[in-house]
Amino acid sequence: MKSARLLALDVGTQSARAIVFDAHGHMLAKAQCAFDPAYVSSQPGWAEQDPEVYWDALAQCCAELWRGTAVKPDEIDGIALTTQRATMVCVDGGGQVLRPAILWLDQRRCTQPPPLGPLWNAAFGLARASDLIEHLQAQAEANWLAQYEPALWRQTDKFLFLSGWLLHRLCGEYVDSSAAQVGYVPFDYKRHAWAGAADFKWKAIALRPSQLPRLVAPSARLGTLQRAAADALGLPAGVAIAAAAADKACEVLGCGVLEPDLAQLSFGTTATINTSQPRYVEVERLLPAYPAAVPGHYNTEVQIFRGFWMVSWFKREFAQREEALARERGVATESLFDDLIRSVPPGAMGLTLQPYWTPGVRSPGPEGKGAIIGFGDVHTRAHLYRAMIEGLMYGLRAGREQIEKRIGRRVRLLRVSGGGAQSDAAMQIAADVFGLPAERPDIHETSALGAAMNCAVGLGVHADHAAAARAMCRVGARFAPDPGAHKTYDALYREVYQPLYPRLRPLYRRIRAITGYPA
Repeated sequence: MKSARLLALDVGTQSARAIVFDAHGHMLAKAQCAFDPAYVSSQPGWAEQDPEVYWDALAQCCAELWRGTAVKPDEIDGIALTTQRATMVCVDGGGQVLRPAILWLDQRRCTQPPPLGPLWNAAFGLARASDLIEHLQAQAEANWLAQYEPALWRQTDKFLFLSGWLLHRLCGEYVDSSAAQVGYVPFDYKRHAWAGAADFKWKAIALRPSQLPRLVAPSARLGTLQRAAADALGLPAGVAIAAAAADKACEVLGCGVLEPDLAQLSFGTTATINTSQPRYVEVERLLPAYPAAVPGHYNTEVQIFRGFWMVSWFKREFAQREEALARERGVATESLFDDLIRSVPPGAMGLTLQPYWTPGVRSPGPEGKGAIIGFGDVHTRAHLYRAMIEGLMYGLRAGREQIEKRIGRRVRLLRVSGGGAQSDAAMQIAADVFGLPAERPDIHETSALGAAMNCAVGLGVHADHAAAARAMCRVGARFAPDPGAHKTYDALYREVYQPLYPRLRPLYRRIRAITGYPA
């Protein structure tokens, strides 16, 4: 099957894509469908979506593929699915969706979680993990549903990640990839399986084992395309469906980051730094390593939750001039932002940004806020934009140092993907801040490529994931660090950025106490 045609279905937060790859990683055809709106919010902080929106988008993408390209439906040898993480769907015993899906962006919180009991409470108190467990219980969507929609929760026969719900539509079974289980469910991240019967998570989260799907490893066979789904997607029934992984894990694989001393940066809505490790390593104590797209491997992920969402924030709040110019030229507004960066020297003349626009669990903690310091009368919007990109890179570099400390070896190379990676200026800043070469894959759609690689291994097109990476991953551009810029960034990172959060944390706590924000 060296001439295999692999269909990757990629469902993100903003849009869905259907992309066909060959066995060499070449993109043969692509269709994309944006969600409008990306989510709905009936209450402040809520983020929901009708799951049918995602299914209809995939059907529309496939229809465009077969109508607008030379690839024919009967040429498809296998299908793999990757989706956004931590988006949850409730279905009843007949497979009907009971309510809109709760998205990963949702900020609702449970206030009356299931009681853990005195023994577990004492154990977590001794381990100084009580705050972390309280966070887990408050964030768990199942706990919120049990508290605020108890009648609906009693009807919920299956509680699925979006990947699990879509796979049920595809193959007719409640089955999902073990590498897609990133969220607030009783999952054992070390064993890549549902938690054992004695695990505290079954007490902490209001879920029953019967509500969860069967799990299989990445590249294992999930089933075959059932007739109703085949008709909706314009494909023949019976096409093999292979397990892939969650979108970030597929992105790591699609960048060819399999060696422990390579790091993958994702310049997406959530910015992340990841490595792929053959052993389980917690970068922060009691915060799990996520399952990788390679069976038995782990991704040591560190997140900046708002990440390159900040580009959208800057565009909305400060870029009216660029928006007008972009309309005149018929280009995307973001394509003009590199000019802003290039008009300002490295270090933004001392303007330094801490990118904690959304609080975290530990670093930053729940009191965390963003900060910008060093303003002077020379600073302009261009300085602010450059400082924003530099601040994101400082945050990701801090993540690299956390990972290096835990794995006991240095990272030697960066591979960068995501929408923000299309900016040459952002790529150069990454190389300069890290002091490492930064490579951009030749294919932008690395999450879909990672899913296709899982499919290729599952079909036997490639012997294993390392062979798939050699055959299907290529570097498109390489950015070498500039020694002078790195010297400036290194000093600002160590002497300004690193001390910033510890010194501001007490003030953040006072702001939170006085204003109640963040709650």
